[in-house]
Amino acid sequence: MANKRPTGKRIDEPTGTETVGHEWDGIEELDTPMPRWWLWTFYLTIVFAIFYVIAFPAWPMVDKATEGVLGWSSRGQLAKEISAADLARQGVRDRLARIPIERLPEDSALMAQAVAGGNAAFKVNCVQCHGSGAAGSQNLGYPNLNDDDWLWGGDLRAIEYTLTHGIRQAGHDETRMSIMPAFEGMLEPAQVEAVVSHVLSLSGKAEGSALGAQTFADNCAVCHGARGEGSREFGAPSLNDAIWLRGSTREDIRRQVLNPRLGMMPKWEGRLDPVTIKMLAAYVHSLGGGEDFVEVAADPAVEVDEQP
Repeated sequence: MANKRPTGKRIDEPTGTETVGHEWDGIEELDTPMPRWWLWTFYLTIVFAIFYVIAFPAWPMVDKATEGVLGWSSRGQLAKEISAADLARQGVRDRLARIPIERLPEDSALMAQAVAGGNAAFKVNCVQCHGSGAAGSQNLGYPNLNDDDWLWGGDLRAIEYTLTHGIRQAGHDETRMSIMPAFEGMLEPAQVEAVVSHVLSLSGKAEGSALGAQTFADNCAVCHGARGEGSREFGAPSLNDAIWLRGSTREDIRRQVLNPRLGMMPKWEGRLDPVTIKMLAAYVHSLGGGEDFVEVAADPAVEVDEQP
């Protein structure tokens, strides 16, 4: 019995350590004490937990948690961070509100901030039609904003105007407006096929004919130009390049001649504030096809349209 303690537990002779009192198939477990450093660490975590429960929100209640004596909350911290970020942005927004958009490129730092803000606004408001990469959709008639083909103008002021007033917005006098007539019933089938070939010939995709050239001159050149260069005054697209909004096959062009599809874009005035619209214009302008603003000099002999 010398190798047993009064508790009845055996003492392991090689180590001098008491066993836990049970064995399995001759195997016993030593009741080795925990290291002191581990025990003190464990006690400290208990003390810390008690302090945390008292000082910070901890116990869940029906509609909130206990508030804690320090009055801290994650919602309160988030509100402070948002407030600080809003104050930092407000200075930029105030500067953007004051500067005319055509002068924005003169301040490269402010322009960069406007482009970054416009990128964020684009992802919320524009990707549904123009796509996340602003490449648009030819099948649906949403224009690609990365190229340098513009229906209404590609400088900052023109883009801002288009965003502000939209395209073909009923009841809005300042909206961009253009209408292509449906030539079904107006042209003979031979004229339709000839003008389709002529349109394709403008970009080198087919051979033209005298009938097609004459039909184009009589019916299309007034908006699209004699050489198919387009007209931003009427929102008429260029027909002599490789960029197509509604498709470039004979079937696509024939359908557009006979029964044209007309696009529409909402006016963002009233939906977005003017500074956000200005940032969106800066972002679209930066995508690759943005043009420099050219001030039109007043000529007393020429009536100038003030609309960009």
